[in-house]
Parts: sequence; C-alpha cells; structure tokens
Amino acid sequence: MKRYLFIVLLVSFNLLNIVYSQSNKQNIVKEEFQLSDAFPVKLFNDTLFYIDTKLGTLTAEERAKYISARIERVFDDNDSIQIILSQNENTVDLMCGETFIMTVHEHDTISKNMSVEQLAENYKLLIVSSFVKAKKDRSLLTILVRIGLVLLVLSAIWLMIYLLRLGHRYLESKVITNKDKWLRNLSYKDYTFITANQELKVALWFLNILKWATIILLIYLLLPLIFSIFPFSRGWATALFDVIWGPFKKIITSVWHYLPNLFAIIVIYFVFKYLIRFIKYIFNEIEVGKLKISGFHRDWSAPTFSIVRFLLYAFMFVLIFPYLPGSDSRVFQGVSVFLGLLVSLGSSSAISNMVAGLVITYMRPFKIGDRIKIGDVVGNVVEKTMLVTRLRTSNNENITIPNSAILSGNTTNYSSLAQTEGLILSAMVTISYNVPWRNVHEALLEAAKRTEQLNKEKKHFVLQTALNDFNVEYQLNVYTNETNAFAPIYNDVYQNIQDVCAERGIEIMSPHYLVQRDGHLSTMSINEISDNPPSK
Repeated sequence: MKRYLFIVLLVSFNLLNIVYSQSNKQNIVKEEFQLSDAFPVKLFNDTLFYIDTKLGTLTAEERAKYISARIERVFDDNDSIQIILSQNENTVDLMCGETFIMTVHEHDTISKNMSVEQLAENYKLLIVSSFVKAKKDRSLLTILVRIGLVLLVLSAIWLMIYLLRLGHRYLESKVITNKDKWLRNLSYKDYTFITANQELKVALWFLNILKWATIILLIYLLLPLIFSIFPFSRGWATALFDVIWGPFKKIITSVWHYLPNLFAIIVIYFVFKYLIRFIKYIFNEIEVGKLKISGFHRDWSAPTFSIVRFLLYAFMFVLIFPYLPGSDSRVFQGVSVFLGLLVSLGSSSAISNMVAGLVITYMRPFKIGDRIKIGDVVGNVVEKTMLVTRLRTSNNENITIPNSAILSGNTTNYSSLAQTEGLILSAMVTISYNVPWRNVHEALLEAAKRTEQLNKEKKHFVLQTALNDFNVEYQLNVYTNETNAFAPIYNDVYQNIQDVCAERGIEIMSPHYLVQRDGHLSTMSINEISDNPPSK
C-alpha cells in the first residue's frame, strides 16, 4: 500500500512539472517588467506584462484594460495569429493583420532600460507565446491530461485518508490493549483527580481529534494543487492558500517590524530594573543604620523606597507606552481613558486611605509593635500598610482600621516614651474621711513597692483627686516600662492595695455606700479585723 502511494505521488508531480514548465518560463519573463504601481495586461487571467505610463488622455490602467480586450478579441477571431510591428516616429505599433493591438511609446521604456524597438519586440514575443500557450491549454489532449491529473490527485487524497484511518484504528486498539500498563489513576494522597478509565476516554478523544485535524489539513493543502491544474481555477488556489498563510504572514511581518520597538522596551526595562536595585541598596543601608541622613528617620526608608519605586515604574511605563503595538490607535487610547476613569471613580476611598497612610508614615505617630489607642480600641500594632492598620487587642482580637479614620481621629501611643521616661499607670480608690490621708499615701506607695513589673528606679506618687460627700478619692500613679501587660500590672496593683489596706485596717469605700456607726461591723472580713485592729 505504501509503495502504491509513493508511485501515485511521483507520477502526479512529474505530470504537473511537465504541464507547468512553459508557464514558469513565461513567469520569469513577466517578472522582469512587473512594477508595484503598474497595471497588468492579461489573456484569460494570465498576466503577460505590465503598463506603468499613460499615453495621451489614457491612464496606465485604461491602457492595460483596452490592450487586454484587444488581445482576447484577436485570439478569438484568428486561428493563425501573427503580430506585426509598425514603426512610427518615437513609437512602435503592434498589429495583427489589420487589427490594432497597442502602441509602444518611448515613455514606456523609462522604467525598462531598453529602446522602443526592443520593448515592442519583447511584448510581441510575450503575446505570441501566450497565444501558443492558450491554444495548447484549450486542446483536447491537454484537457484530458488535466482531468487525469485531477483524478490522480483525488485518488492520492483518498488513499492518504484511508491510510490515516487505518493508522487511527491501530493506535486506538494499541491504547485499549495496553491501558492497564500505560494508564494509572492520577491521585494525590486520598483524592483521585482522574481515573484510568477517564484517561482512556481522553486519549481516545485526542486521537480522534488528531485524525480529523490531519484529514482537514491534508485536504486543505491538496485542494490548491487540484485548482492549479486548470488555468481558470488557479486564482482559487492562491486565494484558498492565502486564507491560512495570510494571517501567519501578517503576524510574522508585524513581529519583524516590531523588533526595533521590542528592543527599545527591553533596554528601558533593564535600565530601570538596575536603577531600582541601586536605590533599594541605598534605602537598605539607611534602614540598617549604616548610612545616616540628617532629618531622615530609619523607619522612613521602606515606605519611601516603595514610593520612589512606584514613581519609577510609572515613569518607565510612560516611556514604554509609545512603543506598545497599537498605542497610537484611537481604540487603544479610548480603552486606556475608560479604564483610568473606572479606576479613579471606583477607588476614591482607597486613594484617600493611601494618602492617609502616606501622611501617617511621615508623621510617625506609631510603629510596628507599639501599644496604641485609636478611638475606643487599644492594642498592639501588628501591621501597617498604605491602606489599613491592624491592631491586636489583649483578648487576641485582630482589628483592622482604615488609615483615613486614623488620620481624622486621635491616636494615643503608650510605647513611645515607655522605655525612656516610663509609662504612668493610675489606680483610683476611695477611702473614708476618718482615715488620715498620710496613712493612705503610705499604704498605696507600699502597694506599689510590692508590685513586681513596675519601674523601681522611678518615684511613684499619690494624688488626691476629689473630696466626695462620704469619702476621699486617691489616685496611685506608678511607672512601668511594660506596655504589653496592662491587665497583669493592674491586677497586681489592686491586689496589693487590698492586702496593704487590710493589713493597716484601712477600709476601702469603693464603690460608694453609706456607713452607719452604730456597732455594725465594717466591710472588712472578721479575720482581717481581729488580726489588724483599726488604728486610733
């Protein structure tokens, strides 16, 4: 079967070579006179030569049209054709008997680099040879040969399709026979993505698609060969071939012409890439403290680098934009404006948060790890971005606050001075008027001394903040460097206040209540009263 196919193809190509040998010689001569702005003179859709100059009131296109009509009329009216040259002043006329065909003027020779007589002789040879070729193409033997070629090519197509179907059946049977050996379940741990049967279906579907794609491609490539056998259908072959080759050719040509712009884009990209790397190195040196700039804080380096990088990328895009394909078209520009409008309208709140984040960065009200209070929220700063700030409270709540809300409100930072000057925590108690204030001061300061997490180097103090109707309000102020342990510190302080006051027989009047001194026991427990009699 393969040997038969090879013989059929070999005979087909040999016959086609014999049929078109003369036409190829004609094409070589025609190409010598072809110009991009010239108009063809044809005989039955077969181009003979080109006209590129006008003569009198006739344009080059009109001349080519009239000459083609005369040549076809002369061919149809004469069995034996003989072209005669009639030379006049600066012109040569081509005649067929008494019928005028065309005039060759000296203006026609400008682009040909030959004399009027030589050009007319060449035109004569082309017309005569085209007449001979046309008569041969219309002979019964040529028509029969071409019909035989068509049948031969159709047989070759049928044979190829038959062989493709045989190969497809063989591959299908091979895959089905060896499915247990070649195919396995595609799974990860306990989950199976595709089973072996599903893989078999996919493989058979792929083989079927491959078969039909090959058949369609084969028919598409051989149809132009069939159309090229007859002269009247050769244009169909070119048009059919251009349907596929045209887009590929256009893409390849566009890519080739775009290469200089692509090279410019690559150069711009690499220049900015290494410029950004250099700037990043500078800001990293500032961040680690190796490079110091007066008035520029280390924590500004990361956000400032982000801003500079964004501006450089924006400037790089501005430089690259004119080199993008289609950037000068109105459609591209309209889409760019539309997208920019959508972004500007849809991201107004996001932009306000970004601007607020930028302002907060350079205001430096807090940094990562600081304990702050924003509104009613108290927590440690765990993340600070251009859009939001995230706090973690003492209850492990992760709270996200927009930067615009931070900028428009008040922020309390508990950590900014805690390490250097110490943070003051205040504990308020109310004591009865019958207890001397000096005793209360001593008791509260003793409670502060017993608290472990306070700063022992600082001098704690007590303030009397109010003289109420039934008690005195005292405020114990203590120093600490621990900003992340407010609850444990307050817990220890209040426990120590209770212990010291109980030891000293001081009755705490919080919350407010009335005491009638009519023999009733005080609010302290019986054990505390017996162990610590009240001072007189």
